[in-house]
Amino acid sequence: MIKGKIRFVDLFAGIGGFHQAITNVFPDAECVWASEKDFVTARVYKENFGIDAYNDITKFDEREIPSFDLLCAGFPCQPFSKGGDQKGFDDIRGTLFFDIVRILRYHKPKYILLENVANLINHDEGNTYKVILKSLHELGYVLPENPIKISPDELGLPMQRPRVFLPGILTNKLKSINLILPEKRAKITNHISDDFKFDEEVKDKSYNISAYEKRIIKMWDQFYKGINKKTIGFPVWYDYFKYAAPPSHYPEWKQKFVEKNISLYRENKRFIDSWEKKYKNLNWVNNTHRKFEWQCGTDYNSIYDCLIQFRPSGVRVKRPTNFSTLVAMNHGQIVGWLLRRLTVNEVKQLQGFPVGFKLENTIPISMKQLGNAVNVKVVETIISQIVK
Repeated sequence: MIKGKIRFVDLFAGIGGFHQAITNVFPDAECVWASEKDFVTARVYKENFGIDAYNDITKFDEREIPSFDLLCAGFPCQPFSKGGDQKGFDDIRGTLFFDIVRILRYHKPKYILLENVANLINHDEGNTYKVILKSLHELGYVLPENPIKISPDELGLPMQRPRVFLPGILTNKLKSINLILPEKRAKITNHISDDFKFDEEVKDKSYNISAYEKRIIKMWDQFYKGINKKTIGFPVWYDYFKYAAPPSHYPEWKQKFVEKNISLYRENKRFIDSWEKKYKNLNWVNNTHRKFEWQCGTDYNSIYDCLIQFRPSGVRVKRPTNFSTLVAMNHGQIVGWLLRRLTVNEVKQLQGFPVGFKLENTIPISMKQLGNAVNVKVVETIISQIVK
């Protein structure tokens, strides 16, 4: 345990998810240095925490950073061109992870907490993760034997966002550490509104969906209600309905999907011919939106009861039990029964930030920054265990 208040540094700080979580758990904790290379994002950090985080970690001398007890970093995962082939720090030189290593090597803080995407574990057939662990072990840090992968929906927030966390302690007394995390709650099976408070009055019309989007949703809703197959199990590709057979040059997986679309059309020919005539053969529809993904099984009867995303792969419909992962370039999740997108306040709530947390006035920028942030509630859960 640390005696006195915790001093920490916040690397690749974003808008301050780590900072918010640490001070929620330890109110007297002090951030002695933060680094965020994006000026607009750093401006949000300063607005909320009073710290100028506009620092480029690659150009900052580690000796100029004040001493601290805890290092946090949601570091970018760049490809490791030589992942696992060489030994020691040469494996990671030239990547942003090396900047974390050089700071740790100089300051030797008692605790570390790193965060990355879930795929970090399997990147480059596991070599990237092995190199990271090896580098931290060489510095004297002890970590859990198994990686900690956790998602907000396991802690009560209705959002799937699995991330990998690497908590570590500088010690030569242990071979590994075992964090006693709360038991993962059962996956939410009820309606999302049972666990989440939507904004009651949304006056900003930019959250509304367009007339085109409304027409697309209505079109696919009528399609789903009219066909005889309620558990679809494959992407619906309108453009292949009337093919005689899948193109032979397509890969096998794609040929199978085309075959299923041909069968779907033939089984529902009378209805689909009437449906496409009503919607003018979909000539007005963007190529992407001529595709449809129903991921709700037989649990729901209408798109309007579900969550909707306009994605590059098509119009995706999901059960109203969990929101999809928020990412920096969010494909605007639409709440079917509200016929609007999630608001900034609602996304803030999903990410665990307090109501009063200040963001940019521009909605797309705020959404991007929230999508890049670590989930505050997840970090709170882990950070309290590390220090204990």
